Amino acid sequence: MMKVSEKIELLKKKREEVRKMGGENRVAKQHEKGKLSARERLDLLFDENSFREVDMFVEHRSVNFGLDKVEVPSDGVIVGHGLVNGRPVFAYSQDFTSRGGSLGEMHAAKICKIMDLAVKAGAPVVGLNDSGGARVEEGVDALKGYGEIFMRNSRASGVVPQISAIMGPCAGGAVYSPAMTDFVFMVKKQSHMFITSPYVIKTVTGEETSFEELGGAMVHNTKSGNAHFACESDEDTIEAIKELLEFLPNNNLEEAPKIPMGDDPARLCEELDTIIPDDSKVPYNMVDIIESVLDNGEFMQVHEHYAENAIVGFGHLNNRSVGIIANQPMIQAGCLDIDASDKISRFVRTCDAFNIPMITFVDVPGYLPGVQQEWDGIIRHGAKLLWAYAEATVPKFTVVTRKDYGGAYLAMCSKPLGADMVFAWPSAEIAVMGAKGAVEVISTYRKQIAEAEDRKAMTEAKIQEYENAFNVPYLAAKRGYIDDVILPNETRLRLIDAMEIMSTKTEVLPPKKHGNIPL
Repeated sequence: MMKVSEKIELLKKKREEVRKMGGENRVAKQHEKGKLSARERLDLLFDENSFREVDMFVEHRSVNFGLDKVEVPSDGVIVGHGLVNGRPVFAYSQDFTSRGGSLGEMHAAKICKIMDLAVKAGAPVVGLNDSGGARVEEGVDALKGYGEIFMRNSRASGVVPQISAIMGPCAGGAVYSPAMTDFVFMVKKQSHMFITSPYVIKTVTGEETSFEELGGAMVHNTKSGNAHFACESDEDTIEAIKELLEFLPNNNLEEAPKIPMGDDPARLCEELDTIIPDDSKVPYNMVDIIESVLDNGEFMQVHEHYAENAIVGFGHLNNRSVGIIANQPMIQAGCLDIDASDKISRFVRTCDAFNIPMITFVDVPGYLPGVQQEWDGIIRHGAKLLWAYAEATVPKFTVVTRKDYGGAYLAMCSKPLGADMVFAWPSAEIAVMGAKGAVEVISTYRKQIAEAEDRKAMTEAKIQEYENAFNVPYLAAKRGYIDDVILPNETRLRLIDAMEIMSTKTEVLPPKKHGNIPL
C-alpha cells in the first residue's frame, strides 16, 4: 500500500507530465511558428498565480482506429478560471501540440463545463482557439460535442460576455462557436477561419486560393466582417482582450466597472468649434470628434477595418464605459449601406445586452443608393438598424454634427426611435433630403426654375433658399425632436451631464418571448 507521501509525489508527477502538453519538440515547433503554447497564453491572460485549472486529468475514451493506445494530455484543451485585472474570468485554451488541438467528446465536455460554470457565476468566457477541427477518429461523438458547445453559446449570449480568439487554424464546424460569441479576435498571418479548406474548394469548384486569401485575419476583418479585431501576435491579442474586458460588465445584471480616468468632466473641447468645414461636401474625420469627447481621448474601435463608413467602439466618459456609434464622412460620405447597417446593429444590441450607455454621432446623407444594394437587401439590412435602436433600453444619446437626412435620420438613433436626449450642433442639417434633391422634387421650385431665364442661377438660388430655411437644426428643435442646439465645445460636458442624470434609467418592453428581427 502506498504511503501518503508517495501519493503526493505521484500527484506531482502526473501534474508535471500533463503540463508538458505535446512534449518539448512539439512546443518548440509551436514557438518556431511565432505562436505561444496553450498554457503560455493563459499565463499571459490571467493575473499572476490566479489561474486555477479544471479537469486537468480528463482523457478521451475512444477506441477507434487505435486511439485507445494514444495519450492526449488534457485531451487537447486547458480549461479553468482566474482573475483578469482583478475580475473573475473563465477560459479555455486549445493545445495544438496535443493531437492538433482536435475536438473530441471529452474535449468538448471540458469546454461545456467551463461555460456552464461561467453562466452560474456570472463571469465572462474567453476561448483561445487553436485546433485542427473535429477529431475524426471519434466520429459523431465529436460532432455532438460541437453541438453542445453551440447550444451553450446561444444560452450564454446576452448573459455573460463571450470572447473568442483565433490563434491558429479554425475550420469546418469549429468556426461556428466563435461566430456565435460577442467578439472575435484574429492574429495576422497566423490564424485562419473557413468552412471548407482551399483543397476542398479547388476540388468542388475549381477555384484556387490560399489559406490566407480564403480565411486570414484581414480577410475576415475587411471582407466578411466575421472578425472584430486583427492583432499582430499572440501577445498583442491577449493584451487587446484584457483591454476589451475593461469596458464590459461581468454579466447582464451588472454595469461595467467605473475606471478612474483622471480627465476633467468640465473640460471644454475648443477644437470642435472649427472641425466642421464650411463646405458641407468636404469630409472630416469623425474619429477626431470622438477622441476629443472621450476621457483622455482613448477609443477602442471594434470592427475597425470593416464597413469603414460606420464607426463603432468603446471608450470612457466621466469614468463610465460607453459604446460609441458614428458615421464616417471620410468614407462614402458616411452613407449607410448593408455592411454598415449590420455592423452598427450588432454593436447596438451588444451594448444593450450588457447595460452600456450609447452615444451616436451623426453625419449621414442617407442610405447608399444602387441597384446592387437594393438587390442584396438594403431594406432588410437597414431595418435591422431601426430595430436595434428601437429595442435598446439602455441610456441613448445622439449628437448631430452635420447632415442628418431622410430615413437615415431616423435610423441613427433619432428621438422618434427612442433616443433619450438629442443634441445638435449649429452646423446640423436635419431634413427629409439634401437641398439639391429637394429643389428637384418640390413642384413649386421646379416651376420657378422652368420659367426662369437663367435656370442654372435660379437653381442655385433655390438650393440656397432651401438650405437657409430647412437644412438647419432649429425646425427639429421647435418640434422637440432636438433637445438642445449646443456649441460644439460643450459636447463632452453636455453628454456627461445627460449620462449622469439618465444613469438610473428604467425602461421595460412589453412581455414577449422575443421579437422577430429582420435577419
